[in-house]
Amino acid sequence: MAIANALARDVASGLLVAGDRLPPQRALADALGLDLTTVTRAYSEAQRLGLIEGNGRRGSFVLPQENKAPSIATSDPGDLGMNAPPDAFGGSLAAAFCRSTEALLTSSFTPAPFQYQRSGGSPAVRQVGAELLNARGIACEEDTVLIAAGGQHALHAIFSAELQTGDILAVCQFIYPGLLSLARRYGVELRVIESDHNGMSPDALDAACALAPIRGVYLVPTNDNPTTVTMDIERRRSISVVIERHGLMLIEDDAYGFLPEEPLPPIATMVPEQSWYIASVSKVLTPGLRMAWLRAPDVGKAWRLAADMHETAVMAPPLNAAVVGDWVRSGMFAPLVREVREEARARQQIARECLPAGTFQSHEDGYHLWVALGVGASVAAIADALRAHGMSVISSDAFSADRIAPTGAMRVSIGGSLSRERLQRGLTLLAALNSPQASRKQSLI
Repeated sequence: MAIANALARDVASGLLVAGDRLPPQRALADALGLDLTTVTRAYSEAQRLGLIEGNGRRGSFVLPQENKAPSIATSDPGDLGMNAPPDAFGGSLAAAFCRSTEALLTSSFTPAPFQYQRSGGSPAVRQVGAELLNARGIACEEDTVLIAAGGQHALHAIFSAELQTGDILAVCQFIYPGLLSLARRYGVELRVIESDHNGMSPDALDAACALAPIRGVYLVPTNDNPTTVTMDIERRRSISVVIERHGLMLIEDDAYGFLPEEPLPPIATMVPEQSWYIASVSKVLTPGLRMAWLRAPDVGKAWRLAADMHETAVMAPPLNAAVVGDWVRSGMFAPLVREVREEARARQQIARECLPAGTFQSHEDGYHLWVALGVGASVAAIADALRAHGMSVISSDAFSADRIAPTGAMRVSIGGSLSRERLQRGLTLLAALNSPQASRKQSLI
């Protein structure tokens, strides 16, 4: 499967084109140090997928790939206000989805991925998730890992099952708007804790816990949305000490945690008995899959949560979950994430070339910017202008947990289906609109 997947990636990216001759099976087996039968089976799988054909003694050749026109319009760019991973143009996500879907639907996969799944999701996909999280150092097993229909669904279930009206949740000043909505819905009070360039202050959290009965803390320690802050390892350890000392529940939203090439250990590895850990594919691959793994502190809490998740959304899309599980098990998950990482890095380089140094902060492997608002500049005017270029700009007000902090920044998303050329034009316009000269002109209009 790994060889067939590699062939498919090279065909999708154009590295291999129709008519190219593949190495003889025995030569490839010798080069890879594999048994000949393994390579023979790989070539057979590639033929079954329509990637190559065998032509006797002449060898195996790449086949032309048909591009069938869809029967439904696909020109809708989607919700530009959402922070979506960049499309890796020429990448292999769609090809990988097609291959895994066909394999799943023509195999003896049970239960069929078109059927209702048991509460918590397919055991096979939960097991794959447990293996993935254990590899990150998070102690878990199949029975403590659940499949959610995205990170927001996982957060909804945690709020519903674990928090009550009047509970206090410690957060940073600027946080994910979806969490703000959940807090309002469930009557949970958000207590803003002082933060710096390294994330939430452990001393400030410790002091807040001494003054009020704080129930838990919500953190995005890697590439925080919207501020792009990433806690270093010492800050993570210090925060974990405070969490353990006060018996807090940790809700760790690791939406971007798989993107860094050398990721830092999640805080959940340090206080596993008190941690709810969410790993979604929406921010590291694509939001269209609507699938996340949710790790609970113990089996009892996991299954209490599974019942709540079933009541709110019944299940994550079972076919999508099975496909993601197949990618992890076959080794395809990491290359797909790597494509997103490489595209994000290319876009970050464009940002550094277009925007003045010191006017924004970002994560090297991320695809949003936290931009300081120029003196007299208007977020609304900038957002309107950049919307025409397919870019999303959102004021810091939308992320403020207490609505007290003054507007002084904006989140600029540089992902999605935006081309690099359009991104460069948009960021060049942003630099012009956010400059002091542009601010003076706006004040005169």
